[in-house]
Amino acid sequence: MSYTEKRILINKLVMVLSTLSALIGMGFLLWILSILVINGIDAINWNIFIYEGAPPGYEESGLKHALIGQALLIGVSTLIGVPLGILAGTYLSEYGGLKSKLANIIRDISDIMMSAPSIVIGSFVYAVIVAPMGNFSGWAGIAALSIIMVPIILRTTDDMLQLVPSTLREAAFALGAPKYKVILQVVLRGAKTGILTGVLLGVARVSGETAPLLFTSFNDNFLNTDLSEPIASLTVTMFNYATSPYEDWQKLGWAAAFILSMFILTLNILGRVILAPKRNKK
Repeated sequence: MSYTEKRILINKLVMVLSTLSALIGMGFLLWILSILVINGIDAINWNIFIYEGAPPGYEESGLKHALIGQALLIGVSTLIGVPLGILAGTYLSEYGGLKSKLANIIRDISDIMMSAPSIVIGSFVYAVIVAPMGNFSGWAGIAALSIIMVPIILRTTDDMLQLVPSTLREAAFALGAPKYKVILQVVLRGAKTGILTGVLLGVARVSGETAPLLFTSFNDNFLNTDLSEPIASLTVTMFNYATSPYEDWQKLGWAAAFILSMFILTLNILGRVILAPKRNKK
């Protein structure tokens, strides 16, 4: 066998193995989604959105408390995490640059935080907020989710701003525009699609977190909107119901899993749809 024939054979072998691995991965994904959809749709009904949590055996039992609690936690953490992430990413790209030691240290720390297990962040927030306060609270959960969200948005903003051509900045400076106007009206506007995608991915990431909320906001089986007290979340409620021995609670757990998965899937698809036109232009 010649060298060329050997290379062609190896190439075909690697192609077959890669395709087979992709099909196996897609098969497991479709399997998981099919089970989730079948059990989730079967458990969905109007009671879920009307009633709060109830003891096992009660027909008037739902997830209203968890849905509202989840919306509060995600909404407030987004209001805190998004501005911090965008501002920090803007500093790294426009003021720090690629040669600044401080900027590179921040990037390294951000990368470490992105890969750190969320339970570690939950333990940290428990130690610095929950333990000194003496009780679980919604604010502690918001702090944990914001800490998880900021590095994702920071790195996305930094990367997207660096993709904006430097000629646009130079043209704006040549027209006499100050730096803050160049950043606001030229650079951020040119990278808004990518930044929005990063925001959606950050929200999708924290929407499915359970471990940090167990250490911070804990849970509540009834509707509570006071963020200074323990507050219900869809993820923790799903965990509690799905692991319970009661069939009606298990159905509520499947319903919570279906709602949460569809929300996260929608955000991820929306992010890719928004980013697709920008990729096609390159």
